[in-house]
Amino acid sequence: MDFTFTEEQQAAAEAARGVFAGVAPDGVPSPALTAGSVAEDFDRPLWARLADADLLSLLLDGEAGGAGLDAIALCLVLRESAKVLARVPLLENSAAAAAVRRHGGEELRAELPARAGRGDVVLTVAANGRTGHDPAERAVTARRDGTGWILDGVQTAVPWALDADFVVVPAHTDADRTVLALVPRDHEGAVLAEQISTTGERLGELRLESARIAGLHVIDTPGAWEWLRDLLTTGTCALALGLGEEVLRMTSAYTSKREQFGFPVATFQAVAVQAADRYIDLRAMEATLWQAAWRVSTGADGALPAAGDVAVAKIWASEGVRRVVQTAQHLHGGFGADTEYALHRYHAWAKHLELSLGPAAAHEEALGDLLAAHTLG
Repeated sequence: MDFTFTEEQQAAAEAARGVFAGVAPDGVPSPALTAGSVAEDFDRPLWARLADADLLSLLLDGEAGGAGLDAIALCLVLRESAKVLARVPLLENSAAAAAVRRHGGEELRAELPARAGRGDVVLTVAANGRTGHDPAERAVTARRDGTGWILDGVQTAVPWALDADFVVVPAHTDADRTVLALVPRDHEGAVLAEQISTTGERLGELRLESARIAGLHVIDTPGAWEWLRDLLTTGTCALALGLGEEVLRMTSAYTSKREQFGFPVATFQAVAVQAADRYIDLRAMEATLWQAAWRVSTGADGALPAAGDVAVAKIWASEGVRRVVQTAQHLHGGFGADTEYALHRYHAWAKHLELSLGPAAAHEEALGDLLAAHTLG
């Protein structure tokens, strides 16, 4: 097997490293020291630089002004963004724009994805359901009303909802189908309430009460939500990988300089073994991430549906990122809790990613159901 990234994918990652090179993880107040949100908006100057570097349109085809790349390229860029805790809706905007371009109606796909790719319009996705534990598409109902749709329900913890122009909301119909509705931020029947993430960033609780959405802004293509959901999940795994890699790098640098009994603590067997275990976690996270991203990108057949590979990636990412930051805090000692040092921020972001991905046991159960439903061999 050849696991080498293409020149285009590597170029996207290189461009991302250039854009993120000047980003400071401590660019906003610490979530540990701030009552409420750490900022009222995402990093707009960084957003503009990403747009200028054509990194917001990676998944769009050339006709829409994009590079025509795949989920692997996006994950490479997301991996770099997580290393500096980039405060931008890169994953949500990219995934939503790609879903609209891929599955939307002719009029919708003709303009909106290109505007999102230029950074002129910001898209996000409500993917957490009512509680964060139930399927997102079951939290909102959609029923036809003439040429439009009426939406009712609640979506919680919507990332960047108070800053985005549109929220893509999955909803189920009476026929037990899932549609995707693009709900404008300021829209009659849609109420946003502020929530605060463990990162200190603003999330939104979106409450829909007989919100009427024009048919133009509703995608009813079969499989559209499942494709978007898998892309979002895979991207979140990429964020977990990038964050974990940076945390392990910080830990290596610290333990190589910190001395006890006249020797760097990195030379102590107990420290080296713990760091090695976390390195193994990261390599497993990486391998399962690229497998999932490849399945999402290509739609290739496998022994299990792509959801199986996504579930495996989620198992490793949710468990792995937690273990990496916990070990990092332990090996840093009291210094890891110092709010003048960046590690506590990475810990907070890792907890948010872990909660977003959900517990590994739930993904193991889903994987078991897939294995039971498909004959292998």
